[in-house]
Amino acid sequence: MLFDSHMHTRFSTDSKMKMDEAVAKGKELNIGITITDHMDILYPEPKAFVFDVEQYFADYNQYRSENVLLGIEIGMRSDCLEENCRIVEKYPFDYVIGSVHVIDNIDLYAADFYQQRTKQEVYQQYFATMLQCVTCYDAIDSLGHIDYIARYARFTDPEVYYHEFSEQIDQILTVLAQKGKALEINTRRLNSQQIAQNLIPIYKRFYEVGGRLVTIGSDAHNGVDIGKNMKLGLEMAERSSLKVVYYKDSQPQYMK
Repeated sequence: MLFDSHMHTRFSTDSKMKMDEAVAKGKELNIGITITDHMDILYPEPKAFVFDVEQYFADYNQYRSENVLLGIEIGMRSDCLEENCRIVEKYPFDYVIGSVHVIDNIDLYAADFYQQRTKQEVYQQYFATMLQCVTCYDAIDSLGHIDYIARYARFTDPEVYYHEFSEQIDQILTVLAQKGKALEINTRRLNSQQIAQNLIPIYKRFYEVGGRLVTIGSDAHNGVDIGKNMKLGLEMAERSSLKVVYYKDSQPQYMK
Protein backbone atom coordinates (compact mmCIF):
# COMPACT_ATOMS: atom_id res chain seq x y z
CA MET A 1 0.00 0.00 0.00
CA LEU A 2 1.13 3.53 -0.76
CA PHE A 3 1.62 5.73 2.30
CA ASP A 4 1.38 9.48 2.55
CA SER A 5 4.02 9.84 5.25
CA HIS A 6 3.82 13.54 6.10
CA MET A 7 0.76 15.46 7.30
CA HIS A 8 -0.36 17.69 10.14
CA THR A 9 -3.45 17.70 12.33
CA ARG A 10 -4.73 19.95 15.11
CA PHE A 11 -1.70 19.22 17.34
CA SER A 12 0.32 21.33 14.89
CA THR A 13 0.05 25.08 15.43
CA ASP A 14 -0.58 25.70 11.72
CA SER A 15 -3.26 23.03 11.19
CA LYS A 16 -6.86 22.54 12.26
CA MET A 17 -7.37 19.17 10.56
CA LYS A 18 -9.11 16.61 12.73
CA MET A 19 -7.93 13.03 12.88
CA ASP A 20 -11.29 11.73 11.61
CA GLU A 21 -10.87 13.85 8.48
CA ALA A 22 -7.40 12.48 7.80
CA VAL A 23 -8.47 8.87 8.35
CA ALA A 24 -11.52 9.28 6.10
CA LYS A 25 -9.41 10.79 3.31
CA GLY A 26 -6.92 7.95 3.54
CA LYS A 27 -9.73 5.42 3.18
CA GLU A 28 -11.21 7.35 0.26
CA LEU A 29 -7.88 7.30 -1.56
CA ASN A 30 -7.04 3.75 -0.43
CA ILE A 31 -3.68 4.85 0.93
CA GLY A 32 -2.03 4.63 4.32
CA ILE A 33 -1.35 7.78 6.32
CA THR A 34 1.24 8.79 8.89
CA ILE A 35 0.50 11.75 11.14
CA THR A 36 3.63 13.85 11.72
CA ASP A 37 2.70 16.85 13.84
CA HIS A 38 5.20 19.66 14.38
CA MET A 39 7.58 19.78 17.32
CA ASP A 40 9.80 22.84 16.98
CA ILE A 41 11.32 23.32 20.41
CA LEU A 42 12.61 26.87 21.07
CA TYR A 43 10.50 28.24 18.24
CA PRO A 44 10.78 32.07 18.21
CA GLU A 45 7.11 32.50 19.12
CA PRO A 46 6.43 31.16 22.65
CA LYS A 47 4.27 28.03 22.83
CA ALA A 48 4.00 27.77 19.03
CA PHE A 49 4.84 24.55 17.19
CA VAL A 50 5.11 22.39 20.28
CA PHE A 51 2.49 19.98 21.58
CA ASP A 52 1.63 17.72 24.48
CA VAL A 53 2.96 14.34 23.37
CA GLU A 54 1.16 12.46 26.14
CA GLN A 55 -2.15 13.93 24.95
CA TYR A 56 -1.25 13.20 21.34
CA PHE A 57 -0.96 9.48 22.01
CA ALA A 58 -3.92 9.48 24.39
CA ASP A 59 -6.14 10.95 21.66
CA TYR A 60 -4.75 9.13 18.63
CA ASN A 61 -3.79 5.63 19.78
CA GLN A 62 -7.37 4.49 19.16
CA TYR A 63 -6.90 5.23 15.43
CA ARG A 64 -3.63 3.38 15.12
CA SER A 65 -3.70 0.47 12.67
CA GLU A 66 -1.79 -1.03 9.76
CA ASN A 67 -2.95 1.92 7.66
CA VAL A 68 -2.80 4.73 10.23
CA LEU A 69 0.54 5.39 11.87
CA LEU A 70 1.75 8.01 14.34
CA GLY A 71 4.91 9.99 13.80
CA ILE A 72 6.41 13.39 14.48
CA GLU A 73 8.25 16.11 12.57
CA ILE A 74 10.98 17.61 14.69
CA GLY A 75 12.57 20.94 13.93
CA MET A 76 16.28 20.21 14.02
CA ARG A 77 18.45 22.75 15.82
CA SER A 78 21.79 22.26 17.54
CA ASP A 79 20.59 24.06 20.68
CA CYS A 80 17.77 21.62 21.41
CA LEU A 81 19.35 18.35 20.30
CA GLU A 82 19.11 16.68 23.71
CA GLU A 83 15.46 17.61 24.27
CA ASN A 84 14.43 16.46 20.78
CA CYS A 85 16.25 13.17 21.22
CA ARG A 86 14.68 12.65 24.63
CA ILE A 87 11.19 13.00 23.15
CA VAL A 88 11.92 10.64 20.27
CA GLU A 89 13.41 8.02 22.59
CA LYS A 90 10.64 8.28 25.21
CA TYR A 91 7.59 7.86 22.98
CA PRO A 92 6.60 5.10 20.50
CA PHE A 93 6.60 7.05 17.27
CA ASP A 94 6.41 5.04 14.09
CA TYR A 95 8.27 7.63 12.07
CA VAL A 96 10.47 10.65 12.79
CA ILE A 97 11.06 13.36 10.20
CA GLY A 98 13.95 15.72 10.82
CA SER A 99 13.50 19.14 9.22
CA VAL A 100 15.12 22.56 9.21
CA HIS A 101 12.53 25.30 9.73
CA VAL A 102 14.41 27.87 11.82
CA ILE A 103 17.90 29.34 11.46
CA ASP A 104 19.42 31.96 13.77
CA ASN A 105 16.11 31.83 15.65
CA ILE A 106 14.26 33.13 12.57
CA ASP A 107 11.56 31.09 10.81
CA LEU A 108 12.48 30.63 7.15
CA TYR A 109 8.97 31.85 6.36
CA ALA A 110 9.91 35.32 7.64
CA ALA A 111 10.95 38.02 5.17
CA ASP A 112 13.61 39.21 7.64
CA PHE A 113 15.73 36.16 6.94
CA TYR A 114 16.28 37.23 3.32
CA GLN A 115 16.70 40.98 3.60
CA GLN A 116 19.89 42.43 2.13
CA ARG A 117 21.27 38.98 1.39
CA THR A 118 21.91 37.13 -1.85
CA LYS A 119 20.42 33.78 -2.70
CA GLN A 120 23.90 32.28 -2.62
CA GLU A 121 24.52 33.52 0.93
CA VAL A 122 21.15 32.38 2.25
CA TYR A 123 21.15 28.95 0.64
CA GLN A 124 24.73 28.24 1.68
CA GLN A 125 23.77 28.96 5.29
CA TYR A 126 20.65 26.80 4.91
CA PHE A 127 22.59 23.80 3.67
CA ALA A 128 25.39 24.31 6.20
CA THR A 129 22.81 24.23 8.99
CA MET A 130 21.18 21.16 7.49
CA LEU A 131 24.54 19.36 7.30
CA GLN A 132 25.26 20.16 10.94
CA CYS A 133 21.85 18.80 11.93
CA VAL A 134 21.87 15.54 9.96
CA THR A 135 25.35 14.88 11.32
CA CYS A 136 24.30 15.10 14.98
CA TYR A 137 20.66 13.92 14.81
CA ASP A 138 20.87 10.13 14.76
CA ALA A 139 17.28 9.56 15.91
CA ILE A 140 15.55 10.71 12.73
CA ASP A 141 14.32 8.27 10.09
CA SER A 142 14.19 10.69 7.18
CA LEU A 143 15.31 14.19 6.21
CA GLY A 144 12.23 16.28 5.45
CA HIS A 145 11.78 18.54 2.42
CA ILE A 146 15.37 19.31 1.44
CA ASP A 147 13.91 22.06 -0.78
CA TYR A 148 11.86 23.66 2.02
CA ILE A 149 13.54 27.04 1.66
CA ALA A 150 12.26 27.39 -1.91
CA ARG A 151 8.69 27.71 -0.55
CA TYR A 152 9.36 31.03 1.12
CA ALA A 153 12.61 32.55 -0.12
CA ARG A 154 12.22 36.13 -1.34
CA PHE A 155 14.16 35.78 -4.57
CA THR A 156 13.09 36.04 -8.21
CA ASP A 157 13.95 32.36 -8.66
CA PRO A 158 13.84 30.55 -5.31
CA GLU A 159 14.30 27.05 -6.77
CA VAL A 160 17.01 24.76 -5.44
CA TYR A 161 19.30 23.69 -8.27
CA TYR A 162 21.72 20.89 -7.47
CA HIS A 163 24.52 22.30 -9.64
CA GLU A 164 24.51 25.59 -7.70
CA PHE A 165 25.07 23.95 -4.31
CA SER A 166 26.37 20.52 -5.26
CA GLU A 167 29.27 20.42 -2.78
CA GLN A 168 27.08 21.13 0.24
CA ILE A 169 24.22 18.95 -0.94
CA ASP A 170 26.63 16.07 -1.56
CA GLN A 171 27.85 16.28 2.02
CA ILE A 172 24.29 16.12 3.35
CA LEU A 173 23.32 13.22 1.11
CA THR A 174 26.49 11.30 1.99
CA VAL A 175 25.82 11.57 5.72
CA LEU A 176 22.24 10.36 5.23
CA ALA A 177 23.41 7.44 3.09
CA GLN A 178 26.12 6.42 5.55
CA LYS A 179 23.58 6.43 8.38
CA GLY A 180 21.04 4.47 6.35
CA LYS A 181 18.48 7.29 6.54
CA ALA A 182 15.78 8.06 4.01
CA LEU A 183 15.37 11.27 2.03
CA GLU A 184 11.85 12.62 1.74
CA ILE A 185 10.18 13.48 -1.53
CA ASN A 186 7.87 16.21 -0.29
CA THR A 187 5.07 16.64 -2.84
CA ARG A 188 3.64 19.91 -1.54
CA ARG A 189 5.49 21.97 -4.18
CA LEU A 190 5.21 19.45 -7.02
CA ASN A 191 2.58 21.35 -8.96
CA SER A 192 4.47 21.03 -12.22
CA GLN A 193 6.81 18.66 -13.99
CA GLN A 194 9.38 21.46 -14.10
CA ILE A 195 9.70 21.66 -10.31
CA ALA A 196 10.15 17.89 -10.18
CA GLN A 197 12.71 18.09 -12.97
CA ASN A 198 14.70 20.66 -10.98
CA LEU A 199 14.83 18.35 -7.95
CA ILE A 200 15.52 15.00 -9.60
CA PRO A 201 19.33 15.59 -9.80
CA ILE A 202 19.38 15.71 -5.98
CA TYR A 203 17.64 12.35 -5.68
CA LYS A 204 19.76 10.76 -8.40
CA ARG A 205 22.84 11.97 -6.58
CA PHE A 206 21.51 10.47 -3.36
CA TYR A 207 21.50 7.08 -5.06
CA GLU A 208 25.01 7.65 -6.42
CA VAL A 209 26.44 8.31 -2.94
CA GLY A 210 24.81 5.18 -1.53
CA GLY A 211 21.32 6.30 -0.51
CA ARG A 212 18.55 3.84 -1.27
CA LEU A 213 15.38 4.90 0.55
CA VAL A 214 12.86 7.69 0.08
CA THR A 215 9.61 8.48 1.80
CA ILE A 216 6.81 10.38 0.09
CA GLY A 217 4.66 12.92 1.90
CA SER A 218 2.16 15.57 0.92
CA ASP A 219 2.80 17.78 3.96
CA ALA A 220 -0.97 18.25 4.05
CA HIS A 221 -2.54 20.56 6.62
CA ASN A 222 -6.09 19.75 5.54
CA GLY A 223 -7.91 16.75 4.16
CA VAL A 224 -8.07 18.05 0.60
CA ASP A 225 -4.28 17.97 0.23
CA ILE A 226 -3.71 14.44 1.56
CA GLY A 227 -2.22 12.36 -1.25
CA LYS A 228 -1.58 15.43 -3.40
CA ASN A 229 0.96 14.96 -6.22
CA MET A 230 1.90 11.49 -4.96
CA LYS A 231 2.01 10.10 -8.50
CA LEU A 232 4.69 12.59 -9.47
CA GLY A 233 6.61 11.74 -6.30
CA LEU A 234 6.56 8.05 -7.26
CA GLU A 235 7.83 8.93 -10.72
CA MET A 236 10.72 10.89 -9.19
CA ALA A 237 11.67 7.93 -7.02
CA GLU A 238 11.58 5.55 -9.98
CA ARG A 239 13.69 7.84 -12.14
CA SER A 240 16.23 8.07 -9.34
CA SER A 241 16.34 4.28 -8.72
CA LEU A 242 15.28 4.80 -5.10
CA LYS A 243 12.96 2.54 -3.10
CA VAL A 244 9.82 4.13 -1.63
CA VAL A 245 9.24 3.15 1.99
CA TYR A 246 7.15 4.16 4.95
CA TYR A 247 8.14 3.63 8.57
CA LYS A 248 6.46 1.56 11.24
CA ASP A 249 8.11 1.22 14.65
CA SER A 250 11.04 3.15 13.11
CA GLN A 251 11.64 0.35 10.62
CA PRO A 252 11.34 0.88 6.86
CA GLN A 253 8.45 -0.95 5.24
CA TYR A 254 8.64 -1.43 1.50
CA MET A 255 5.63 -0.59 -0.64
CA LYS A 256 3.87 -3.62 -2.07
